Amino acid sequence: MNELLTTEQMAEADRLAIASGTSGLALMERAGRAVADVAGSMVTAGQHIAVLCGPGNNGGDGVVAARVLAGRGFQVTVYRAAEPDQLRGDARSMSQMWSGETASLINFVPEHVDLIVDSLFGAGLSRPLDGAAAALVGKVNAASIPVLAVDVPSGLNGNTGQIVGVAIRATRTVTFFRLKPGHLLYPGRRICGETTVVDIGIPSSVLERIEPQLAANSPLLWHHILSQPDEEGHKYNRGHLLVLSGGIESTGAARLAAHAAARSGAGLVTVASPSDALVVNAAALTDIMVRGSDGVNGLARLLDDGRRNAVVLGPGNGVGEALKECVRLVLLAKRALVLDADALTSFAAQGAELQAMMTRDHASKVVVTPHDGEFSRLFSAQPDIVAPPDRLGRALAAARFLGVVVVLKGPDCVIASPDGRAVINQNGTPWLATAGSGDVLAGTIGGLLAQGASAFDAAAAGVWLHAEAGKVAGPGLLAHDLPQALRLVIARLLADGL
Repeated sequence: MNELLTTEQMAEADRLAIASGTSGLALMERAGRAVADVAGSMVTAGQHIAVLCGPGNNGGDGVVAARVLAGRGFQVTVYRAAEPDQLRGDARSMSQMWSGETASLINFVPEHVDLIVDSLFGAGLSRPLDGAAAALVGKVNAASIPVLAVDVPSGLNGNTGQIVGVAIRATRTVTFFRLKPGHLLYPGRRICGETTVVDIGIPSSVLERIEPQLAANSPLLWHHILSQPDEEGHKYNRGHLLVLSGGIESTGAARLAAHAAARSGAGLVTVASPSDALVVNAAALTDIMVRGSDGVNGLARLLDDGRRNAVVLGPGNGVGEALKECVRLVLLAKRALVLDADALTSFAAQGAELQAMMTRDHASKVVVTPHDGEFSRLFSAQPDIVAPPDRLGRALAAARFLGVVVVLKGPDCVIASPDGRAVINQNGTPWLATAGSGDVLAGTIGGLLAQGASAFDAAAAGVWLHAEAGKVAGPGLLAHDLPQALRLVIARLLADGL
């Protein structure tokens, strides 16, 4: 169930299910009963539940939930946006079946209520809530009462995770068949609270027709790139990653990336060090090779060895034309490549120049890993790329523009491919917000690229593994704790057969 469906795709899933013989009323009944099950777990017998019902199918789900909850002995009041004869379709039919306590939404007062069920507006909301609807949201949010949202909290766009004007802050959310991007993208992820996905009888075969290109990141998507080493293999079978170091005052970033690459399984890792930092890097590294490399000529000499099949550029390298020439060199040499940090800032406001260096075959070999600040600087001359309000939209626009895989880093990290595929990460931890964490991520992705993984698989796996390592390391995490934690995470996945 890793697939994510847009609101349009979810509507198509409903349509295909109905076309295959499941009635809309049956789907609404099952959805409402699922809401009732979760609602019932949030209160105790006999408590008062207020069900806020909008004029569409979301409100119809709420009315079903109200009927089921009343039948189980709860006190239930349905607050309606309209009378049943003013509604249409399945929502009208379900509303006509409710015979319990009813009031108008405009009269809702959150007093003597133990739980609010928000079934006002679904995930397809496209215009800001205003007037009476916005005032109602304000009432709900001001009350210290648990809220269960149906599909998404009212006021949240299910595709982008953005709040459309104002939105209800839910304690829990129940959605149906598959998650939507807005459940995982902030601020949507925060205001949804704990989200439960329930089966309402839509056959999974509809996905073959819909062909979703979005997914929640999970080992199920890329486990095939992690494997036990071949008994007859050797280190060169597992790739040789080159990590470019900065000068004597900024060597730590490259070492962090190098250790992460080795822990992610790369057979060999070499730090390419400027002469002034050679002794520092050599003294600090025992498991990682160090080679002298001054400027683009030094890097070119190291790339003469074709066994060095992947490169990480950017961490601690320093911003400027020299680093841009190193980027050009590695791309011309057709090595797998991670571009991070200074390698991206060197192209500030020159995204088109970076794009011009890419060729079609780089889509399977190159990963760029900007955080929001680096992203904004890189694409400041491409307003259509930075314009989308959501991170998914921005990451996909950037991937299409550059023709390579883009990792837009953040708490809801998005990995986007130029072919339109994207995954949203959901196992991140705030403990990762520490200096050097991004360098470890770059090295992890680079190590997977060196082993032959595609750019998209390496990026998705690297992001998930990095986040999971952050959870293992936990409180007090320093970036150098992550490579060791990474080893534990990969060992666990291999032991579990993933």
